[in-house]
Amino acid sequence: MKDLNDALAENEADATEAFLKSLPELAPGETFRFACHPNVPCFNACCSDLRLMLTPYDALRLRRALNVSAADFITHFAARFTAPDTGFPMLQLKMRDEPQKRCPFVTPEGCKVYPDRPGACRTYPLGRATKLDEQGHVLEQFFVVREPHCRGFEEASTWDAPAWLADQDLARYNDFNDRYMRLMALARGKGAALTDKQGQMVWLAQYEPDAFQEFIARLDLFRLVEIDEERKARVLADEEASLIFGLDWLELAFFGLETGLRRKRQPMP
Repeated sequence: MKDLNDALAENEADATEAFLKSLPELAPGETFRFACHPNVPCFNACCSDLRLMLTPYDALRLRRALNVSAADFITHFAARFTAPDTGFPMLQLKMRDEPQKRCPFVTPEGCKVYPDRPGACRTYPLGRATKLDEQGHVLEQFFVVREPHCRGFEEASTWDAPAWLADQDLARYNDFNDRYMRLMALARGKGAALTDKQGQMVWLAQYEPDAFQEFIARLDLFRLVEIDEERKARVLADEEASLIFGLDWLELAFFGLETGLRRKRQPMP
């Protein structure tokens, strides 16, 4: 995954798109052969020296597997940086401080957080490129990432893109990640990066949902939007619900879009 993640780490839409388009595209209905398991000769070879970007949902799932707070996860397992083109905060997984620079979660038996592994790990050996159409719908393209060391392509299992995504349980990941991509696309469309204050709000609402829940309760953000009691309770109790509320809140606050939240109207005198 090194080349793909190096391109993503640059966080420049044009560079990433150009890299993906340099790979063979997997057309609708086209299949590829691939499997990864302990009997494949290269098992674990792709789990080192990575520049692996972590989306907010990636970070949440990993934190849940490790049972740690957002602050502890970031301190021990990730590094924060800012996307130069949009000003959006991002996380990169820290590799072990050793010559091999292995992923902190890889073991000789495989990934110790496998049920909660990041979306990029699940998608591999495919690359997924997305963009929004004029109606705001997500358009997908898939590309096959064939690295020289990978022997998984010699296996007999055959997949098309939908079957692979379903097998790797990617639907929830892509739903969250596409919403975050939509926010960045909206900012990019305005032609101006987020301010430091806006970037910090994105950070809080997406990468620190536990702290965001406390922030919501302390400032009573619910008083500013139309929201029913059931959703209030979910947002304050469930971090996935908090992430969704945060995405809706950011779209409303930054772009005035009432996709998932409506600003509370003042009653007429």
